[in-house]
Amino acid sequence: MESLRMIENWPVDTAAAAVVRADGTTVGTHGPAGHRFPLASVTKPLAAYAALVAVEEGAVELDEPAGPAGSTVRHLLAHTSGLAFDEHRAMAEPGTRRLYSNAGFEVLGDHIAKATDIPFADYLREAVLEPLGMTATDLPGSPAKDGVSTVSDLVRFAAELQAPRLLSPETVAEATSVAFPGLTGILPGYGHQRPNDWGLGFEIRDGKSPHWTGASSSPRTYGHFGQSGTFLWVDPAAGAACVALTDRAFGPWATEVWPALTDAVLAELS
Repeated sequence: MESLRMIENWPVDTAAAAVVRADGTTVGTHGPAGHRFPLASVTKPLAAYAALVAVEEGAVELDEPAGPAGSTVRHLLAHTSGLAFDEHRAMAEPGTRRLYSNAGFEVLGDHIAKATDIPFADYLREAVLEPLGMTATDLPGSPAKDGVSTVSDLVRFAAELQAPRLLSPETVAEATSVAFPGLTGILPGYGHQRPNDWGLGFEIRDGKSPHWTGASSSPRTYGHFGQSGTFLWVDPAAGAACVALTDRAFGPWATEVWPALTDAVLAELS
């Protein structure tokens, strides 16, 4: 895809990107697709997918208690447990505010590890990474932010999101639909959003502005970006997903070039 060549002009040392259609066909890659990048928060959708496998296996339930008093697995996945960003400290009653929380995903990982008697990184590998052939991906630390992967591996995950094999389509549809509608909150790097819609581990674009996807991205677009200069989105209206990984921390450069790439990709797809 010609649009992916735009990453050559990004102010980063190394970047790689790819687009994969809903049928699993990779329609374009650019840059070193096998280069391993820190994912930062793009780790969260992978962790969430493993959590949903645990739900379907019956190891945990979405509405069982987990985290602070009154919180559930569903609250943790949807950033509504009330836990602070990076502290295991409750800042709000569960279900009342969208407080983006790394701590919440760490509590979630611990909860699943306890329920399955398998360290969460091992559970992620067995439940998601190995079945999808994501051999270059691992989780050496926090399920909120410490994943490492490649564009080639994340293309496999993006294909799975669009045509699920490890989860039922109904589960993926629920995970990528708004959980606890109407809650406001801060989208990291993009300020206060009313509403700040999320699914279960996936951020949902809806009408957010400003946003890291494109002006032409459909409201149904979902995915995640990471502070290490990484993103993954799926646009069901376009029938495609895009992955971009870099080695430069998120900042104003990203808010400028990411939407332009997304709009160019969507224009080329159409």
